[in-house]
Amino acid sequence: MSRTMIQAAVTMNQLQNKLDLIGNNMANSQTTGYKTRGAEFSSLLFQQMDNLDRPGNNENRVTPDGIRIGSGARLGTTTVNLEQGPIVSTGRALDTALLDKNYLFQVQVTENGVAETRYTRDGAFYLNTSNDDGSVMLTTSDGNPVLGDNGPIVFADGFDSVNILDNGQIVVERAGQTEVVGTIDVVEAIRPNVLEAVGENMFRLPDLAALGYDFDEIIQNPAPNDQLLQSNALEQSNVNLSEQMSDLILAQRSYQFNSRTISMTDQMMGLVNGLRS
Repeated sequence: MSRTMIQAAVTMNQLQNKLDLIGNNMANSQTTGYKTRGAEFSSLLFQQMDNLDRPGNNENRVTPDGIRIGSGARLGTTTVNLEQGPIVSTGRALDTALLDKNYLFQVQVTENGVAETRYTRDGAFYLNTSNDDGSVMLTTSDGNPVLGDNGPIVFADGFDSVNILDNGQIVVERAGQTEVVGTIDVVEAIRPNVLEAVGENMFRLPDLAALGYDFDEIIQNPAPNDQLLQSNALEQSNVNLSEQMSDLILAQRSYQFNSRTISMTDQMMGLVNGLRS
């Protein structure tokens, strides 16, 4: 197989990953708090060939000398666009929308018996029965506990109404009396691009020691603020469908171009092999 065919085949494989990424963005265009994923490509191993026989005559050259022969491209990194999505009023008491693009809710997720703190922008919360003592817990739509100042937010059932204030406090009313039963612990991502997307519209911290970071360099408590969130509202996805369609067309055209390169190279090799001396 010629070098050209290898380059095209490698690039097609990576373009397929980009197409999958675009498809995921478009599928989540209506997902609450979803952040658009992007792809950045980089070159694989390449060889620089300097073929100038009279370098002294090229002092005013503005392009690199010779030619570069590469091995294709690869999907270098997957980026996350954390720009704020539009906030839409829902009128539902347990719906909340964060008011800063770097603010995050903390959620406790247990997998294979191991509990881990993850982060999300999805503020569509619910109340689920905590245990048999008549208490309830604030959770995500998947039943994962939402974390407050002292862990999962659990309080007694039997209230008349519940509301979430703009500072994150959860207030319930019982027999005409109001009571603060917990506070949603909102954190701020100082270096949001370090966070890893793990599915289910959540992020997690990577191995910070391997990256040379401390926890406080990534996640901190926001400055005192009575306007952390907006209640009775949700942040919509920040996916721009027109941009995604444009990226989809460009990626498909690149895929077709590389596919055509393989086809034409194969035809040329067939012609060469069919030559008679």
